[in-house]
Amino acid sequence: MRRTVFTEDHEAFRETIRAFIENEVVPVYDEWYTAGQAPRDFYYKLGELGVFGIRVPEEYGGAGIESHKYEAVMYEETARAGVSFGGSGVHVLLGLPYIEMLATDEQKKKYLPKFVSGEEMWALAMTEPGTGSDVAGMKTTAKLNEAGTHYVLNGAKTFITGGVHADRVIVCARTSAPREDDRRFGISLFAVDTKSAGYSIGRKLDKLGLKTSDTAELAFVDVEVPVEDLLGEENKGFSYLGKNLASERWGIAFGAYAQAKAAVRFAKEYVQERTVFGKTVASFQNTKFELAACQAEVDAAEAVVDRALEALDQGELTAAEAASAKLFATEVAHRVIDRCLQLHGGYGFMNEYPIARLYADNRVNRIYGGTSEVMKTIIAKDMGL
Repeated sequence: MRRTVFTEDHEAFRETIRAFIENEVVPVYDEWYTAGQAPRDFYYKLGELGVFGIRVPEEYGGAGIESHKYEAVMYEETARAGVSFGGSGVHVLLGLPYIEMLATDEQKKKYLPKFVSGEEMWALAMTEPGTGSDVAGMKTTAKLNEAGTHYVLNGAKTFITGGVHADRVIVCARTSAPREDDRRFGISLFAVDTKSAGYSIGRKLDKLGLKTSDTAELAFVDVEVPVEDLLGEENKGFSYLGKNLASERWGIAFGAYAQAKAAVRFAKEYVQERTVFGKTVASFQNTKFELAACQAEVDAAEAVVDRALEALDQGELTAAEAASAKLFATEVAHRVIDRCLQLHGGYGFMNEYPIARLYADNRVNRIYGGTSEVMKTIIAKDMGL
């Protein structure tokens, strides 16, 4: 099937990214995997390559291209090579939209040049140990001091991707108590400098997958946050969070599709080389049928995520459409990667093979950014049910 979503410019970018991965990531990826994170200086290399600034306006050092298609190319190329760019994905997918939407001109001048260069890596701290999907139930507080110069931040966050290397974290905290008729009221967003006194990183969490992506617990004890680092208006944070969920869920959907596509490639290459009973595994009818079924599912997922990508670039991707794309693509990836691992036999269970790492990495796609069950709730509500 011929895709229409990418142009010659995107394909030229693809060649650049593919070469970068082969030269800068593949040779050292096993070291990252063992260490449980990519090294901090790798993010400077990404900054030099220009990938952090694609959607950032030129006046702040970016390319000023208002499109997510270059990010889509990176999802496909990292999956194709069986690698990741560490925790840097959240820097652009989760950090940039809030700066674009909420930052004042002064804040953009302060934040964006360092964002583009990789000098300041960003993360988003929303989830708390006891809240999970119930964002309105958060307990972290930010109280304005008497002089009105700083907010005093207290609380804890968990599952913060990019949290170990982050230089600034968008922290969601309660600046007011919830209202009886609106428990979502009272949440505000702050661009917190991680070098602040009282800010600490707890455990670097040991995850099932995404081993090269640093994920941490964070704690705040009387952290002073200048009022100049409040993003948007006080008490309106929940609505801001909702506005960026569509792009986040598209990113998860597209990443899952890219993983499924890569899994088919890995399995196809493996069965063509592996021999059993004097024949290649690829020569058996069951192998052909399994891979054909997987390819059909990948084709369908590609159409779904491409359509969502076009809608996102046009500013028309709805919450229900993003939920539908995420639900479908992540469920497809789950089925396809499992079947492709099966075709590897015992070697599919070995972490030295990309399919094994992909199997573990993929599992979280149906959890983070909203679980599959939450996606179904959103879609059902949109259906009027």
